[in-house]
Amino acid sequence: MKKIVLTLAIAIFTLSAFATEEKVAPKVLTAFQNEFNNAKEVEWTVGTAYYMASFTYNDKYVFAYYNEDGELLGLTHYISPSQLPMGLQNNLKKSYSDYWVSDLFEVVKNGTTNYYITLENADQKLVLQSTAGATEWSSYKKVKKA
Repeated sequence: MKKIVLTLAIAIFTLSAFATEEKVAPKVLTAFQNEFNNAKEVEWTVGTAYYMASFTYNDKYVFAYYNEDGELLGLTHYISPSQLPMGLQNNLKKSYSDYWVSDLFEVVKNGTTNYYITLENADQKLVLQSTAGATEWSSYKKVKKA
């Protein structure tokens, strides 16, 4: 489970070239249309082992990831810090007040929700992760700025 969530998180940052619908496997298109028949502005990206649909659904910009068999691997969408669970918001204010948020998204897979946030200050960039219901963040990646 953690590996799939990690793969989805990495895929957000490493997108391949956009593809037309003709290059998307028919199983994937059918699965997407069955799940998101009201989706608007759909664009496809074809990765090495996944397909990603980026689209608007219920007034949100969403990314859906599928494997080659048309199985939904997970959904992601960007959120604002105010949309985080209260415990995670409080932990950010308490433990990371010297940082600003440069990226934040929610990943949903099999009913489990995870959050990934990128925080920055003048010296470094932190990527943290957490799950719904948690009150603390764990370090995912640290990068010193040059």
